[in-house]
Amino acid sequence: MTPLHVAVIVGSTREGRAGKEVARWFVARARQRSGLAVTVLDLVDYDFPASWPAEATPAMRSFTAAVGQAEAFVVVTPEYNHSFPASLKQAIDYAYDEWQAKPVGFVSYGCGSLGLHAVDQLRTVFTALHAMTVRDVVGVDLLCGRPAPPAEDRLGRDAAVLLDQLAWWGLALREARAARPYVS
Repeated sequence: MTPLHVAVIVGSTREGRAGKEVARWFVARARQRSGLAVTVLDLVDYDFPASWPAEATPAMRSFTAAVGQAEAFVVVTPEYNHSFPASLKQAIDYAYDEWQAKPVGFVSYGCGSLGLHAVDQLRTVFTALHAMTVRDVVGVDLLCGRPAPPAEDRLGRDAAVLLDQLAWWGLALREARAARPYVS
């Protein structure tokens, strides 16, 4: 079977962000799974415009093409002020049809809240884009340190459950899209 193409999106572009480290930890686990082809889309690597241009820029087209090629997503997001970063919303909005009928999972982080407020809001955004969000989340509490013992055992189990759900939905939706195109 063709591996499921999973794009891990690193949603923070702040200097000193924990997102890159959290994503690296998650991607290492995801790449141990057979049946998954994992790529990373780090928003810091895209030179997005400060305001919406009349025509899509090369960075916008590149990101949208990568979203279109992926069959499933894991969004690594911080929680800033009970929400997700503007850089992530901007990137999400560059694509539309490319998100449809594909599953989205979340690895979130924050101080005390595990980043879950950001995930709640992202679920609403992805539902509006006709994407399917998976139930379970990997939540990292930065007050307990970045992914490291003792939280490592719980986080590893959470990552396994998230990847199980993402793979199931990813394969089911791949088959459904092949059988009949999704229309909205």
